[in-house]
Amino acid sequence: MSVTARYGDPAARLDAVNDIVRVQLAHRSVRRFGPRDVTEAELTTLVAAAQSAPTSSNLQPWSVIAVRDPERKARLAHLAGQQDFIAQAPLFLVWIADLGRARRLAARRGASVDAADYLETTLIGFIDTALAAQNAVTAAESLGLGSVFVGAIRNRTEEVAAELKLPPHTVAAFGLAVGEPDPDEAADVKPRLPQAAVLHREQYTEAADDHIDDYDGRLAAYNARFGLAGNWSDRVLARLKGPESMGGRHRLRSVLESLGFPSR
Repeated sequence: MSVTARYGDPAARLDAVNDIVRVQLAHRSVRRFGPRDVTEAELTTLVAAAQSAPTSSNLQPWSVIAVRDPERKARLAHLAGQQDFIAQAPLFLVWIADLGRARRLAARRGASVDAADYLETTLIGFIDTALAAQNAVTAAESLGLGSVFVGAIRNRTEEVAAELKLPPHTVAAFGLAVGEPDPDEAADVKPRLPQAAVLHREQYTEAADDHIDDYDGRLAAYNARFGLAGNWSDRVLARLKGPESMGGRHRLRSVLESLGFPSR
């Protein structure tokens, strides 16, 4: 059962499972794609699934740009840290936190939207975008497609905005490469932290951290299968070491302000 792979634990069990949950448990990142395209029918289904996600106050503060042009995908791959799988994927979706739509509505109506200047609204924009995109991922996997999120689309946010001709008050939150998985790719379901490390009951307890050592061992074993070194703790500490580990994203606050997200 896929829950054993999800936790890297042969004793893991779930008693309440259906076909949707099985799709979710089997999720993995796909960075090598087969030759077939993602059809327009599949794309419209992914967007419909995305639009079915929850959205705060029905603001719907996101948009998505479907990129198929090989040259544009190559340029975006370069801007996202030279991740060549972006160019190789038949479809690259760039998910946009979009407060521009509401601001344009206000301009047409002669209304004010001063609340759009506050951090809460910026958070809503990014949260709702992420919820929508995750719905699209689950839909893609149910259709036999694979995908991988690309946070590095924020490495050079202003250049991405120029490439995609983003209007004011919009920003590329992340990308999503989509396509048919290459069956020869060396990848599998990556174990996650045990539930005992993340599920708290009634109140938070730091004692949940006691389960990290066991997880480090499981993830190190998983990584070793694919010729990779290190465990989860090593990865977290390296990724959060400092500005130098952020791929240019340490500038994000000032960049967001320049793009129309003052976030006071």
